[in-house]
Amino acid sequence: MNKEIDNIEKLMNEKNVEFRDFRITRVETRKNEDETESLIVEGVPCVFDTETVLFKGKYWEFREKIDKKAFDEADMTDVIFNYNHGGRVFARTRNKSLELKVKDDGLHMKATLKKEDRGHKELYSDIESGLIDRMSIAFSVKENKFEVTERSDEPDLEIRTITKIERLYDVSAVDIPAYDTTSISARKAFNAESKEREAESLRNAKELELEKAKYDYLEVKK
Repeated sequence: MNKEIDNIEKLMNEKNVEFRDFRITRVETRKNEDETESLIVEGVPCVFDTETVLFKGKYWEFREKIDKKAFDEADMTDVIFNYNHGGRVFARTRNKSLELKVKDDGLHMKATLKKEDRGHKELYSDIESGLIDRMSIAFSVKENKFEVTERSDEPDLEIRTITKIERLYDVSAVDIPAYDTTSISARKAFNAESKEREAESLRNAKELELEKAKYDYLEVKK
């Protein structure tokens, strides 16, 4: 877990890379034309227009979603499938052992592993048994937009919509659900901003209370 966090934080700090998790949806063994067997791992790395809560405080909540056209101009020419965002590469788009397809609901992936390779077989076995059932994608953002909604009975809501992804770096099998792990880094990344937003919302709340108290006082004087 510490190694994964180190890998993630290094990528976040050096390349401004972000991470999102998804579930591995299917595994199967498939016989090839030469009678050798391939191990297939499939998943949906990104589901479009689905909000993810990145931060929730008493006065401010921050969510994010990815637009269905976010991958239209993304660089996906050399994406790898690895483990915990580091170490050995198990499949790659460059040699067509990793396939990525953008569909209406999201980004789909299929990795073809080699049954005769011990490392490939071990990873596949762990996935097949359910020991590893999550994956994570690493990407950088080119364009995004923000929408803020003030709510009287709930924390103010800010939604970030990623409209253009600049580059997709990897799709990675992870032993700990990626978002649970990267939330440590995500909290670090949003820490200063979240504190500022919380403080601003608190100030606004206090100002509203003062205005209300002033209004109530004037009403009583009448």
